[in-house]
Amino acid sequence: MSDSVPEPAGTAGSAVGDIAAGYSFTGPALDLGALLWDGRCVPEAQIRVPLGMLNRHGLVAGATGTGKTKTLQLIAEQLSAQGVPVFLADVKGDVSGISEPGEAGERVTARAAEVGQRWEAGGCPAEFYALGGIGHGVPVRATVTSFGPVLLSKVLQLNRTQEQSLGLVFHYADGKGLELVDLKDLRAVVAFLVSDEGRAELKEIGGLSAATAGVILRSLTAFEQQGASAFFGEPEFDTGELLRTADGLGVVSLLELSAVQDRPQLFSTFLMWLLADLYHDLPEVGDLDRPKLVFFFDEAHLLFSDASKAFLEAITQTVRLIRSKGVGVFFVTQTPKDVPAEVLGQLGNRVQHALRAFTPDDQKALRATVRTFPDSPYDLEEVLTALGTGEAVVTVLSENGAPTPVAATRLRAPESLMGPLDPAALDAAVRGSALYGRYAEAVDRESAFERLAAGREAEGSGREPGAGKEPGSGREPGPGPGSGSGSGRESESGSESGSGSAQGREPARGKGTAAGRAEPSLVEQVVGSGVFKSLARSVGTQLGREISRSLFGTARRR
Repeated sequence: MSDSVPEPAGTAGSAVGDIAAGYSFTGPALDLGALLWDGRCVPEAQIRVPLGMLNRHGLVAGATGTGKTKTLQLIAEQLSAQGVPVFLADVKGDVSGISEPGEAGERVTARAAEVGQRWEAGGCPAEFYALGGIGHGVPVRATVTSFGPVLLSKVLQLNRTQEQSLGLVFHYADGKGLELVDLKDLRAVVAFLVSDEGRAELKEIGGLSAATAGVILRSLTAFEQQGASAFFGEPEFDTGELLRTADGLGVVSLLELSAVQDRPQLFSTFLMWLLADLYHDLPEVGDLDRPKLVFFFDEAHLLFSDASKAFLEAITQTVRLIRSKGVGVFFVTQTPKDVPAEVLGQLGNRVQHALRAFTPDDQKALRATVRTFPDSPYDLEEVLTALGTGEAVVTVLSENGAPTPVAATRLRAPESLMGPLDPAALDAAVRGSALYGRYAEAVDRESAFERLAAGREAEGSGREPGAGKEPGSGREPGPGPGSGSGSGRESESGSESGSGSAQGREPARGKGTAAGRAEPSLVEQVVGSGVFKSLARSVGTQLGREISRSLFGTARRR
C-alpha cells in the first residue's frame, strides 16, 4: 500500500485500537493478516475471521493480478488445518501446490515479518478432480437427469420458453422412468415427443412444438461439438466425496478447470450443480461451531451472466438456505457488481483486493463498491486504488453476527506451495487416489436411448422388449441403433425437430425397414409406430422409483 494513501480521519491510536478490538475474538478464527494504517503494517492488530461465521458466506473480489488466488489458498489451508473440508475451482491450474509444503524465500520471509506471522511450510491433504476427466484429475461427471432442466438450459443458452419446454421433457422422462444418463438419451426422448406416436404424451400440459424441439436438438449438437459429451454420463460423481477429512484435517478438493476454461458457461454451471446437489442431499444442522464445507466459487460473474430470472431466483434461494446445512459459499470475482444484489446481500464476509479506475466504467464500479461497505474512517475510493498485491480491505461478521470495522489489511503468506504442482507428481497423486478406480472409467449402460431403440426393434420383429438380449448386458446382440460408429446416437432430428436439415444423417438399416420404403427419419428409426406400448411395458418395473427435484431441477434417485 502506497505511503501516499491518506491517513484515516481521527486519532491514530484510538482508531487502530477500535479496529483491533473489532477483530479480537474468543473462539477459533482464521488469521488473514495485519492492519494497514497510513501505509505501514500494525502487526499487533491482527485481522481475523471467526470460524463459526464462514457459513455466512463471503466475497473475494479484486482486479486481475491483485492476489485473489493466494487469498483463497491462505483461507483454504487454514480451514483444512481446522478440520473443515474445502472445495476450490482451479481455473488457471495454479492452486495444485496447496498439497505440498511451500518454499521459504526472501519475499515470504519479509511478508511474514511484516504481518507478525510465524511462517512454517506445510501442505494439505488434497484430492484432484477434472470435469469429464479432461485434464489432470479424477473425472467428475453428472447424468443429464441429475443435472436437470434449469442448469442445462443455462449452458445451452435457451430462452424462457425453450427452458420451460425442456422442463416438460424432463417431467415426462421422470414420470416414465426413462433415465437420461447422457446427451444421446435426451435427444432420443425429445425426438420421440415430437413424433406422431409421442406427441400426445404432453398434449394436456402444453406439448412440445417441433420448432422448439429443433432449437433444443441443434443446441445439443453444438454443445456436443464443444466436447461436452464427456461431462455427462456415469459413474456420476457423489458430492459427498467433498466432505471428507483425513487424519483430522479437512481434505481440499481441487477441480481443475484450466483445460476447459474456454467454456466458461459450462464449468460455471457445473459448479452450481455441485452446490445444488449438496443442498439437495445434506440435512439441516443449523448454526455449527465450524462449517461442514466451504465452497469457493471462482469466476462467479460467469454464472450470473445472461442468467434467466428463474435461475437467479434459484441461486438466491440456495445461497440463503444452504447456510443452515453447514455449507459456506464464497464467490470470487472482480467487482461486487458482478454479483446480483439479492445474492450480495447474503455475503457476510468481504475481502476486497485492489480495483482499477482507468475508465469511466471503472470509476463507476469503484464508487458502487465503496457503497457496499459499512461506514469507515478510510477514504475507500483512494484506498482501493492504492492497495498493492496481497493487500485488501476486509470486513467480516463478528461472533455475535455484527459487521466488524473496515480494515485495510496486508495479508499473510500461504504456507503451502504457491504455484502448480509438478505434472508428474500431480498425475501420480490422481492415479494413487482411492477414488480413481471408482470414477475413472465411463460406463454406458441401458438408459432412455437404448429403451427407445429396443422398442423399435421389438416393433419390427414382433417380440417383446428385452427378448434375445445378451445375458446381463441389458443390450441387444449384434448391430442396432447406437452401435458401430454411433451415428444413430449423434445425428440430429430432421423435419420432426423443425431443424429442416438432415445433413450428416446415415440411412437406417434396422430390422424394421421394409424393402422399397423411403429412408426413415431419425424419429422413425428410434421410436417406430408401436414404441410407446412397448416402452410402457419395459418400464413397468420402474414404478417403485421416485425422482425428486430441487430448486434447480437437479435430481437424485431415491
